Amino acid sequence: MRPAAGPVKLGVSLGLWQDRPAGEALLTARAADELGYGELWVGEMATYDAFALATAVGLATGRIGLTVGPLAVAVRDPMMIAMGVASVSDLVGRPVNVAVGTSSPLVVEDWHGRSRARAATALREAVRALRPLLDGDRSDFAGECLSSRGYRLRLPAPRSELSVAAFGACAVRTAATADRMVLNLVTPASAARLVAALRTASEGPPPRVAAWVTAAVDPDREAVDRMRRGVVGYLAAPGYGEMFAEAGFGDVVELARTRPHPRELLAAIPDGLLESVALLGDAGAVRERLDAYAEAGVDEVALVPAATDADPGGVATLRALAG
Repeated sequence: MRPAAGPVKLGVSLGLWQDRPAGEALLTARAADELGYGELWVGEMATYDAFALATAVGLATGRIGLTVGPLAVAVRDPMMIAMGVASVSDLVGRPVNVAVGTSSPLVVEDWHGRSRARAATALREAVRALRPLLDGDRSDFAGECLSSRGYRLRLPAPRSELSVAAFGACAVRTAATADRMVLNLVTPASAARLVAALRTASEGPPPRVAAWVTAAVDPDREAVDRMRRGVVGYLAAPGYGEMFAEAGFGDVVELARTRPHPRELLAAIPDGLLESVALLGDAGAVRERLDAYAEAGVDEVALVPAATDADPGGVATLRALAG
């Protein structure tokens, strides 16, 4: 089977759900490959190293394209990223693309103990430094935040497509110099604004736009509650809070910004808020929601299937959306 033809191209992103078994990611990956999805995004959170997981995925699947990231540019320097991508590509015998972003203060500052200062500058410089490295050229870049000089890949150059995770204006301008902009946790209305900003910032034809969107077809309460926990950390964040307020959930944002106990905040999040940034419902309702992202200018949607006891790896959701 192949993913059903439609206004957006469908791929898959590993959910890396923190309250599910880590190895379930391989179940999702194999299902995506067997169902004919064309691309699998391999991100990184608190369990597997992204390059290690991408190698395991590549060896466990037969044909699906791989994109590693978004990787935090304050944590991984351009040489490390280029070496990692080339390593995965060589070991699995398949092209591998890469995405970069600024990540969050929790990951960069708390977990890694790195500074996230001047994140927008670091992101812009990472894209400039990565291009020649991924193409097999010797590095010769010195920026304000990042530098690399004298390194060339000893493995075959992966010549990867480069994607940039964006939400703020500076990141969108950097994405305009890349091959693709990737969005995460956005309403169609917010996606439309970001697409418009990308087109304005692009000097030539604008890059493609992909969006990671959590998905559950015919969800049970476990799936909905898992998504509810996933949005908690975004409700009070600058930009995201305003996005949710625009969608009609200003009261929840106001509560989140008072820093209530997590249980109180979870209880206050209505299903409608989740539906504003996710794909929930029967297959028909989900496809209608995909149309809304297409109308916003999104070219590709990476489904992030909710994994539950009833649907390990989110396989049933992937099957329902593959034609």
